Amino acid sequence: MLATFDGTWVHLKNEGRTLYDQGGYGRPEKDGLYLSLEEALYLMERNKIEVKDLDFDTLLGLFADRPNFIRRYLVYRDIRERGYVIQPGPHDFRVFHRGHKPGSGKSRYLIRVLSERDLVDFDRLDQDALAAVNMRKQYLLAVVDDEDELTYYEVRLQDLPPVSNPLACEAPVEARLLGTYALAHLPPGNQLEEEWYGKRLDTERLLFRPVESIYLMRKRCLEVLHDGGQMTAETLLDVVAQTDLEIHEKERVFSDLRDKGYIPRTGYKFGHHFRVYSGKKSHSEMLVHAVPAGSSMPMSAVSRSVRLAHSVKKKMLFACVHNTGIRYVEFARIKL
Repeated sequence: MLATFDGTWVHLKNEGRTLYDQGGYGRPEKDGLYLSLEEALYLMERNKIEVKDLDFDTLLGLFADRPNFIRRYLVYRDIRERGYVIQPGPHDFRVFHRGHKPGSGKSRYLIRVLSERDLVDFDRLDQDALAAVNMRKQYLLAVVDDEDELTYYEVRLQDLPPVSNPLACEAPVEARLLGTYALAHLPPGNQLEEEWYGKRLDTERLLFRPVESIYLMRKRCLEVLHDGGQMTAETLLDVVAQTDLEIHEKERVFSDLRDKGYIPRTGYKFGHHFRVYSGKKSHSEMLVHAVPAGSSMPMSAVSRSVRLAHSVKKKMLFACVHNTGIRYVEFARIKL
């Protein structure tokens, strides 16, 4: 079929409608079928259409300098080769269920195309994933590496359900501030230690790390004394912030997880803020990293995190801290 290019769309006359009817290509209009550049290039590569005065290389070259265009085409081509119908969509592409196409089926995935060197904007990611949920779609990132290999990641918003009731104490335990730690004299078998708070130093002493102390102070389970007076949780938070620039986000996420009954412990050995247990189990099920509002992270760093988490059979969650609350975003590799 012979098509023409108007600078934006590749246009086929009414005989091109068969491409839409049979394969879900393009957008049908009264005067024929309009193809996106990715669709047109794929059909040219498959010898289904010709474009007047332009060959494949020339048409590709016209837009090769556009950011992400060649990567978009590689993703489009890969998904078509896997047997899916794919069209430009509200993100980069929408992909239909196998065997479905526009007009007679439903789309399954919304896809954003990234390179391995792109920054992941967590605020935008949060909004995109939420939009996908509202549209009842799965949100994917299609990442093209520097050797043009493709990896697909599903991005899910995780509404972590409560697994037990939050801690309740009859009376606060008295502790002394030592540096940024709180030291309490408590025998083994006490309530706080049974709930996985603190580190046992000996049969008399239990040491609480800063995020634990701040949380327990707010729960009225711990009173921290310093210079002859009782500290507030906010005062201790300010003290810790002088040496830990991430304490505000970490403390918010720690408190949210504890309120839901999860047990967060340090995730340092995995390169993240917390490893998280859902109950008193021998193995943690999640790695959680707190990210402040407005932050970004290289896609390569996200990829390393996901691969590590999967290698140790854990989920990889990023906890996006906003003024209105915390949203947990899970990344997982997916095979289409």
